[in-house]
Amino acid sequence: MKKVLITNDDGVSSLGILAAKKAIENMADITIVAPTTQQSAIGRALTLFTPLRINKTRLDDGFEAFSVSGTPADAVQLGILEIMDEKPDLVISGINVGHNTGKGELTSSGTISAAMEAASMGIPAIAVSQQVTNDGIKFDRKAKINYDFTKKILTKIVQKTLKKGLPKETDLLNLNIPSHPKSEEILITKLGERMYTPIIHKRTDPRGKPYYWIGGESFDNDPKGTDGHGMKILKQPTLTPLKLDCTGNLEYLEKW
Repeated sequence: MKKVLITNDDGVSSLGILAAKKAIENMADITIVAPTTQQSAIGRALTLFTPLRINKTRLDDGFEAFSVSGTPADAVQLGILEIMDEKPDLVISGINVGHNTGKGELTSSGTISAAMEAASMGIPAIAVSQQVTNDGIKFDRKAKINYDFTKKILTKIVQKTLKKGLPKETDLLNLNIPSHPKSEEILITKLGERMYTPIIHKRTDPRGKPYYWIGGESFDNDPKGTDGHGMKILKQPTLTPLKLDCTGNLEYLEKW
């Protein structure tokens, strides 16, 4: 049987990781390794200056998982190199609470970065995220989210990946599901610009010194053919092939 590692950036107790497990539990031998706590927007950071700990835990359905006192990338490395007996055939990162579209947040997303970490080790990977209508839901462990549609789409993608591997010149797939989908048709898209327009909130503490919150407002200007447009405007699942090679045009550099 194929071996699949499931991780995320919302923390091992997130209901999204349980949904991902249920979506594929009949087609693979599953290992779950994820951060102990919420690690959203941590990107592909690795913990280098403090020791990491692995603890066994139980998901809500009783399935044994492993929590890692670090980042999503830490969890992937420890899962593959320490916990599993052999490399997995596939790594799934998610189901993330909140979408992950566009170039702006591509490398800040812990969900996508966990999949990138696996891809850098030569393992096919899928990042899967579900849009929510209220960003505050992301940090509510017990938020009532219906993952049934996302599970259905994820099952299809995983079945094909385990059977055929990833498409040529693709290191990982980024799957995004709208909160209220209008169709099961999966749109093949390129990256849009951003998920959010960044905003800095400046405030003053009781001693008169400034402090800052980094936030953002929804970016809705992605053109047709992009993941943001397909998911937010057309309200269909989007699937975007990603490559780790970020090398630009060498010829243009030589002329420069």
